[in-house]
Amino acid sequence: MSLPTVPTPPAIGFYEAIGGEPTFRGIVARFFEQVPADPILNAVYTDDLGPAEDRLRLFLMQYWGGPTTYSDERGHPRLRMRHVPFAIGPRERDAWLRAMRVAVGEAGLAESHREQLWDYLESTATALVNRRE
Repeated sequence: MSLPTVPTPPAIGFYEAIGGEPTFRGIVARFFEQVPADPILNAVYTDDLGPAEDRLRLFLMQYWGGPTTYSDERGHPRLRMRHVPFAIGPRERDAWLRAMRVAVGEAGLAESHREQLWDYLESTATALVNRRE
C-alpha cells in the first residue's frame, strides 16, 4: 500500500512574495514624491505626474507577475521606443536611480527581493540611456 501523493503548492511569484499591488503602489508613489524636488527628474517629468506614475506602477506590476493591465491598455511595453522622445543621459539615469533607490529602500523588502528588484531597475535604466552628455 502506497501513501497518497501530497500535491506541491504552487511556487509564489515575486509579485505575490513582496506584497503585490500595495507594495508596488508604495514604491512608485515614493519615487514620484521625490520628482518635484529633483531638478533633473523634474525636467524629464514635465507635466502632470499622475499618468506617468500610473504607467510605471502598472508596468512594474505586470513585469513582476501581476495583472496585465499595462499591456491590456497600452500594448507591448516597447520600453526603448516609448522612451526615445525623452533625452535620457547618464545624469537622468543616475537621478532616476537615486530616487528609486530611496523608494525601494523604504519598501521593507527582504534583502533577496530588494536585490532582485534593484538589479532589474539598474540594468533597465542603463538600457534606456539614449544620449551622451
